[in-house]
Amino acid sequence: MDFFDVIQKRYSVRSYKRDPVEEHKLQRVLEAALLAPTAANRQPFKLIVIHTVGKETELRRIYDQAWFVQAPMIICACTIPNEAWVRRDGKNYSDIDAAIAMDHLVLAATDVGLGTCWIAAFDPAAAREVLGLPDSVEPIAFTPLGFAANQFGTRRRKTLMEIVKHERWQD
Repeated sequence: MDFFDVIQKRYSVRSYKRDPVEEHKLQRVLEAALLAPTAANRQPFKLIVIHTVGKETELRRIYDQAWFVQAPMIICACTIPNEAWVRRDGKNYSDIDAAIAMDHLVLAATDVGLGTCWIAAFDPAAAREVLGLPDSVEPIAFTPLGFAANQFGTRRRKTLMEIVKHERWQD
């Protein structure tokens, strides 16, 4: 699929089939995350692949939506802030690095015919407990990973004029 086809076809899937994801598709998606650029190439993130069958109740403690556990798996992107590059003013880039990796993963999933939905509105304390995360690791985002059971709908986007500035910020 052409890159622009991928970004145009990607959407937030909120209904999944229970069909298993083929291992080669999962590996392709994970490899895309591995290839994501990170500050100083530190790669201060980990991906946790969670199979949902039999864990639905526990996983819904993290994000309490029925569709969250419909897909055969969920992926959590976590950061390890102590391993990240830090800008001179103290800005730690671990969140940004994990977000780039997650975006690569989401786009690769679309390319291989899988659906995803970026979830940031989860319960971090529940995520820590359910996933057994050490204090040095922070959960950043989740996505179900599976075959969409619904069809692509329309999405609203601002116009380029609304989001692009040239040369300087001007009112």
